[in-house]
Amino acid sequence: MELLDGKAVSKQLRNELAEEVKIMVAAGRRPPHLAVILVGKNAASETYVNAKVKACKEAGYESSLLHFPPEISQEMLLHGIDELNENEDLDGFIVQLPLPSHIDDKTVIERILPAKDVDGFHPINVGKMALGLDAFISATPGGIVELLKRYKIETEGKHCVVLGRSNIVGGPMSILMRRNTYPGNCTVTIAHSRTKNIKEVCKTADILIAAIGKPDYVTADMVKEGAVVIDVGINRVDDDTRERGYRLTGDVKFDEVSKKSSFITPVPGGVGPMTIAYLLNNAMIAARKRD
Repeated sequence: MELLDGKAVSKQLRNELAEEVKIMVAAGRRPPHLAVILVGKNAASETYVNAKVKACKEAGYESSLLHFPPEISQEMLLHGIDELNENEDLDGFIVQLPLPSHIDDKTVIERILPAKDVDGFHPINVGKMALGLDAFISATPGGIVELLKRYKIETEGKHCVVLGRSNIVGGPMSILMRRNTYPGNCTVTIAHSRTKNIKEVCKTADILIAAIGKPDYVTADMVKEGAVVIDVGINRVDDDTRERGYRLTGDVKFDEVSKKSSFITPVPGGVGPMTIAYLLNNAMIAARKRD
């Protein structure tokens, strides 16, 4: 078993981007500028946003944080998005999800210009990705693909089972893994909460990508010997033995599954760091296109 060390690979990618920033600045160009819209006081969202802002600073990017109160109207939020769309000094921005219940996620996402949608959630970017055209790929699936590539994981002709069908991870991940490219060219199955015989389906996977949002859901009896296992989940589980009162665990029961897998991502330190690094990568792609 070998760990797919997302922390190490993300550092490598971020260092490469930082070097590119230095070249840009030395040539008289401004560095990439990424903005984040945060609504309300969701603790997890604030943690993610702070990590993104910190990563921007370390890579030499400019970053802006727009923090709106939870009671902001949808109309006012859309007005803020319009201002960012029109800001020529901004390469890309994201709206941190989830949003308060009175705001429609889809309306917000569709308001972002596709050229500035570095989260890759706009329908135009999703559609272009599905067709294999130039588009922003959402950060978590993009980060996973980058991780597989840097570890030279063989994917062609392999059976990839994606456990979970969300528009953020499962859906785009299934598209990326079946595309005629590397990593890709897999035979892909999507399994989810309504899949019958889900254990047997998962056990056929050469590559298993777990993004179902249930702690320790994937157990050893669901995994083929020698499978590559990507754990996208990050769940808080109560744990009185920890000072903070909880521990983080993925969707995969790591202690069991790691004994059967050829490669596996840890939680934390696997997919999470790659998500942030790939967001920076998308912002750099946007910056390259401005000239």
